[in-house]
Amino acid sequence: MAWINFVLGVWLIIASFISGITASHSASMWNHIIVGILLVIFAYLATKAKKSMCWINVIAGLWIFISAFTGAATSQANYLIVGIIVAIVGLWAALSKPATE
Repeated sequence: MAWINFVLGVWLIIASFISGITASHSASMWNHIIVGILLVIFAYLATKAKKSMCWINVIAGLWIFISAFTGAATSQANYLIVGIIVAIVGLWAALSKPATE
C-alpha cells in the first residue's frame, strides 16, 4: 500500500512545475515540493520500517488536505484529493501492521 503514497509524493513534486496547479515561485510550489519529497521518503520507509512511519504518512496527508484551505493553493482539488488518499492509505497501512513492530 505504501507504493501509492510513494507515487503521490512523486506526483506532488511533478505537479509543482505544472502551470495551473501551483503558482510559480510561491508558497504553494514549495509546499508541493517539500511535502512531496517527505512523502516519498516516508512512504519508502513505511514499507520496511515500523508502524510509526505509516502514522507520519497520515499526518502528511492531513497537512496536504489542510493546505488546500490556506490560500496558497492554486488548485484546491489537487490538494484535497491527494491529501485524502494519502491519509487513508497511511491510516490503512498503520492499522494493518502488527502491533509488535
